[in-house]
Amino acid sequence: MANLMNEFPEIDIKQDEPLMNYTYTHTGGPADWLAFPTSVAQVKELVDYVRANEMPLTVLGNASNLIVGDGGIDGLTIILTRLDNIEVNGNEITAQAGASYINTTRAALDHKLTGLEFAAGIPGSIGGAIFMNAGAYGGETKNVVTDVTVMLPDGTIEHLNNEELDFGYRHSSVQDNHGVVLDATFTLEPGDYDEIKATMDDLNERRAAKQPLELPSCGSVFKRPKGYFAGKLIHDAGLQGYTSGGAQVSTKHAGFIVNIDHGTAADYVNVIHHVQKTVKEKFGVDLETEVRIIGRQDY
Repeated sequence: MANLMNEFPEIDIKQDEPLMNYTYTHTGGPADWLAFPTSVAQVKELVDYVRANEMPLTVLGNASNLIVGDGGIDGLTIILTRLDNIEVNGNEITAQAGASYINTTRAALDHKLTGLEFAAGIPGSIGGAIFMNAGAYGGETKNVVTDVTVMLPDGTIEHLNNEELDFGYRHSSVQDNHGVVLDATFTLEPGDYDEIKATMDDLNERRAAKQPLELPSCGSVFKRPKGYFAGKLIHDAGLQGYTSGGAQVSTKHAGFIVNIDHGTAADYVNVIHHVQKTVKEKFGVDLETEVRIIGRQDY
């Protein structure tokens, strides 16, 4: 296999790089190749290369709602966090895929634009938010996004409107077309700076009070089952504090699994499976994971 560092000397590329250095769980084995493009042109070069050479491609943002297997990831992994430009034009904000959702909400606040307050504490990237239709506190990404630029696997670039993105609960069409989100445009409304800030501060305070932000985690682990709350089911099943290796069901919020002592991806997955099995046995409810589990699973 060609040495990608020689193929693309202008792009920061690492070989056999441990992904635990980049994931919010602090777990994950090595990526065969890990690239950090700084422009859309560089993303296209990489996408064209992997297609021509039939290499597996994985694209990541902040890696906040993700578990990467201990065996790492085959082929090329791209992390988009260096594509982080945020532009405000009137009532519209266009943010590149690697921009953090939190920074995008701060740009909205600075320009007195309302509509993104719900995302003030979501730790993911814009690309991840589009991919997963990220939401919190009654708000969802789909309610404010009007246009997304996507690079398809064949290297073509498309602009998708809200309807074409086929948003659903933790779903968008990007999951189906295997495209790479390049940027997203949010259409907001003029608002009052103090009111916007007060709402953001309130939501962040509620998040800090209820969620185990002081420990590594992959965020909310399970989707909300119809008619139930995953965290309450897990709490009622007596699973808070359940531990496998270094991963534990948070004692602060049952919907989170935290890394308390050098946990591995295998530890996380073991906890997930135990929680799913126990909740099914006790309440007859199937818990479906919201977190993405990817890569080589060495267990």
